[in-house]
Amino acid sequence: MSNLIQAIRGMNDILPKETHRWEFFEDIVRDWLASYGYRNIRTPIVEQTDLFIRSIGAVTDIVEKEMYTFVDHLNGDSLTLRPEGTASCVRAVLEHNLLYAGPQRLYYYGPMFRHERPQKGRYRQFHQVGVEALGYADADIDAELIIMGARLWRELGISGVRLEIGTLGSTESRAIYRSRLIKYFEQYRDELDEDAQRRLHSNPLRILDSKNPHMREILAGAPRLLDDLDEDSLQHFEALQRVLHEQGIAFEINPQLVRGLDYYNRTVFEWVTDKLGAQGTICAGGRYDGLITQMGGKPAPACGFAMGIERILALMNEIEIPSPTTDIYVVHQGELAADFAWKAAEWFRDEGLNTILHCGGGSFKSQMKKADSSGARFAVIIGDDEAKEGEVSIKPLREAAEQVRVGLVEAGPLLKRI
Repeated sequence: MSNLIQAIRGMNDILPKETHRWEFFEDIVRDWLASYGYRNIRTPIVEQTDLFIRSIGAVTDIVEKEMYTFVDHLNGDSLTLRPEGTASCVRAVLEHNLLYAGPQRLYYYGPMFRHERPQKGRYRQFHQVGVEALGYADADIDAELIIMGARLWRELGISGVRLEIGTLGSTESRAIYRSRLIKYFEQYRDELDEDAQRRLHSNPLRILDSKNPHMREILAGAPRLLDDLDEDSLQHFEALQRVLHEQGIAFEINPQLVRGLDYYNRTVFEWVTDKLGAQGTICAGGRYDGLITQMGGKPAPACGFAMGIERILALMNEIEIPSPTTDIYVVHQGELAADFAWKAAEWFRDEGLNTILHCGGGSFKSQMKKADSSGARFAVIIGDDEAKEGEVSIKPLREAAEQVRVGLVEAGPLLKRI
């Protein structure tokens, strides 16, 4: 017997016993986003590789180590499974001229792909909800995105999540800071790990995002970008803090919060928990005012965030989420009964009742066992006698009550009342 083919490591099946939790989350998220006026955009999972090199940055972990890139053998194009959603969203906005109609509030949902070492909360195929506000320059939209997150945690029943905010300033202030940072790290060149040495002159800000515990002492003494902020960036950051204070959103300022992608500027933020170990960031984002120009569009400001669905669902493990319910399991025995059972099942569905029609034959006893194991509230029993009279027998499966026989037309309203 041949060996079974299994799923790719780090790309997981989501089985029916789990999907109701995903659907519960998705329903809440759709309503939450609609309440803030965000509209859905859906982009391909495969894009030109150059899209991510130009947007994310060539000297990043994602581009250097993690992207699933391949050559399309039909035309020689270099293609990549999307490792994140912002670049694809911006590409679609520019390609279809959406900003000509004015600023856009958009969101997307779906799988992303990165070749990492699989561990709890970090998978090679993972799922994100991403939110992008394009065409808004002021700090009020930054605040809205953060306040949205606070509301979502309340609606999902998630506690123990804290907010960290920071700012990357302008391109000019970052250039000044970059020089100071290189000078600082050069003092410790022999103590820097391999990644830090490689990035020392190409992307020194990314060293601040190092997860290597041996780098902690060096990072603790690094200069702060906040000390080199230009006046406009400082005012923007202060305006953000003012709104958060006024709206009762608690936060910590983290001067080493840099994010892992090159396109960020000014505001950056993360929602973090201590309940998931090393993978504690469940939602992160910030402002990326230069990305639209970088990708060939006319200058326009933008801000957004993405949240990891697997990590959020892990936080919801202790929350009881109701499973989908089946109202009726239709049991039938006999040739006339089989024909009438089809009609009855469709009638119940027209009445808004979730109905399973027994398929595959079997004795009355075996069908009743399946009705009971299905979780249905009622078994609707149809024999040839019932079929001749246009009637059904209703047997409650979850409570002690008498079986009753009624006409099909009366059965739907009756079942919805009891």
